[in-house]
Amino acid sequence: MMAEVCYNKEHRFGDGGEDMDELEATIENIVFQAEDGKFSVFRVRGGKMERISVVYKGMPPFVGEQVRLFGKWTEHPKFGRQFQATVCQTLQTSSAAGIERFLGSGAVRGVGRAMAARIVEMFGEDTLKIIGEQSYRLTEVSGIGKKKADTIAASYAELSDMKELMLFLEEHGLSSNYAAKIQARYGNTALKRIEDNPYCLANDVVGIGFRTADRLAMSMGLRPENESRIKAGIEFALLQTASAGHTCLPEDKLLAETARLLQVAYAEVYEVYKKLIKDDLLRTEEFAGTRLVYPEYLYRAEIGVARRLLYLRDKVNRIWQVDYQSIIANWEQETGLKLAEAQIEAISASVEHGIFILTGGPGTGKTTVVKGILAVLEKAGCKILLAAPTGRAARRLAESAGHPASTVHRMLEYTPNGETYFFGRNEENPLEADAIIVDEASMLDITLAHNLLKAVSVGCRLILVGDVDQLPSVGPGTVLKDIIRSKMMPVVRLNSIFRQAALSPIVLNAHRINKGLQPECDICNDFCFTEINDETAAAEYIVDNYVRITASDGWEGVQVLSPMHKNPCGVMKLNKLLQERMNPSALGKTEIMSPNGLLRTGDKVMQIRNNYEKDVFNGDIGRIDRINGTTVSILFPVRPEGERVDYAQSELDELQLAYAMSVHKAQGSEYASIIMPLVPSHFMLLQRNLFYTGVTRAKKRVILVGSRAAVNTAVSKDDMRKRYSLLAERMQEESNLI
Repeated sequence: MMAEVCYNKEHRFGDGGEDMDELEATIENIVFQAEDGKFSVFRVRGGKMERISVVYKGMPPFVGEQVRLFGKWTEHPKFGRQFQATVCQTLQTSSAAGIERFLGSGAVRGVGRAMAARIVEMFGEDTLKIIGEQSYRLTEVSGIGKKKADTIAASYAELSDMKELMLFLEEHGLSSNYAAKIQARYGNTALKRIEDNPYCLANDVVGIGFRTADRLAMSMGLRPENESRIKAGIEFALLQTASAGHTCLPEDKLLAETARLLQVAYAEVYEVYKKLIKDDLLRTEEFAGTRLVYPEYLYRAEIGVARRLLYLRDKVNRIWQVDYQSIIANWEQETGLKLAEAQIEAISASVEHGIFILTGGPGTGKTTVVKGILAVLEKAGCKILLAAPTGRAARRLAESAGHPASTVHRMLEYTPNGETYFFGRNEENPLEADAIIVDEASMLDITLAHNLLKAVSVGCRLILVGDVDQLPSVGPGTVLKDIIRSKMMPVVRLNSIFRQAALSPIVLNAHRINKGLQPECDICNDFCFTEINDETAAAEYIVDNYVRITASDGWEGVQVLSPMHKNPCGVMKLNKLLQERMNPSALGKTEIMSPNGLLRTGDKVMQIRNNYEKDVFNGDIGRIDRINGTTVSILFPVRPEGERVDYAQSELDELQLAYAMSVHKAQGSEYASIIMPLVPSHFMLLQRNLFYTGVTRAKKRVILVGSRAAVNTAVSKDDMRKRYSLLAERMQEESNLI
């Protein structure tokens, strides 16, 4: 086929429906492909035409393929005339030479250039038909047995399905870059699944949200008021509810939000909603004259937590023939500690009750109480497990308690299973322990708490330790706060700051902030505030201080914590600035593009989700040791020296730059020094518990930067957005039934 430029004004693509030029040609070679698949450069040739460079915003076709491109001709100052393509459609490759180039490009597994030549020599222009429909005939080619033939056929089928899927997505205005993820999830049923229900993508495929799936559905001709669309919209609104920390949502808010999201009448949404209720696809609960709506899994989790807590509270196995009061006294004498009355009360309560909650701020002696509990229970011969919600928090707990600790997920033998997961420890296979201590319990969301409680055997003690005044869990619910609010569980709150801790300006100011008082920043250099009202200048000041502290204390010695991700003093911008200052681009320094931005050898990075196969956890911080092709090797300080953790290109979405991070990400972690911007553009998130949580992450030094008005707001604003949850009320109600 002769490649030619066609000025066919009937071709209209893109949101603006603009006219585009059309080009048909054969792919000769791939010049460049971005690691994230969002950009490529390739050359085409056809007929008597000279080579043409094509710049395409997407994954490139395969060498030898014939394509139809839509875009515009441009003149590049350095590279000359180019075709800027926005749409690339694959055509059936027909010539023997094109087929050979295609097969020899590596696109089909098991076929190299030499084998491609032998296959095409045997079958000519019928090659692709033979591979697709009569693959058994491939055994006629020298060097191909049945197993090899099957591999080639399977690879070509996957490729064909992929190309069909890519074309389908492009035709409906979506990037073909989604095709690989979709096919990985659904295999060769992908197109049928999408055609049956495009909204399945939002539930099943990471990176595709409801809005993208909805755009596809509308492009496929679905009417705005279609029942399946409204059902998907209601489900999405409830999912957003969980993402915002709620376990449920008032009915009127849910319906109004769905109508706004879909741009349909409230009445249309209400009719579909009634059907979902009738079919038991949604759960509702009446409370204080308001009807609350739950996703099924959160409804079950909330009820399960309430009932299990009450059941375990009074089922504790008694420790016979152990005088724990004497054990406490002897332990005080051995350690040289003198416990406060509240601390002794806490240790006693942990022995006497099946469920016990210990809370308090920094410097109030929670760690001492945990050590005392361990001393008593170990003396009594109890088997004890220690855990925390994150890897870093678990390591801190192990160091402070002098006892092994793990993440809650690992303790429960969490196992990913495709898009889902399961816990090896549950009602049928409970944890083998007489006592379980969970630190940083404010980070437990309702689903994790439910799975934990299911795995606690009857008679075992569960001790939850945490600072209830810190930020709540990232996931849905406010478990620790609700348990305390219910007044159904034994709770000891430590309020007194011990003498040694009272010398710390960080501890003193943390408590001042928690009480709604301004921090005292003129005590010493370990807690200081620099007023800079210009946010760009504040960002530069942060970078300068980061460089200065790192030079003396090392790359682990300082952490920037920001309330928000965007704006000049947000996490994203600060990470870019710090990367350029701390680890600039240089000749010979390798780089790779990840879904979360550019990564360079030497960068400080953070693991952003638990990966039990690699034994790295959410919040773990390391440095990129090397980038070899598409493999990134990380050195984590918590691992043995020289032991690297390798990430393939498909796993890079688990990493992000960590020079700066959000306060939420820092929960459960401690750093020698923290630098924290407080600026007007962060107003929406400036609140007391966030400020308090950020300050309590520092062990030695706190540097605050920004405007005095923003600091005042962060201290005074205590109207933390209410999370919809009925856990406390359920516990009270269930208690009345016992």
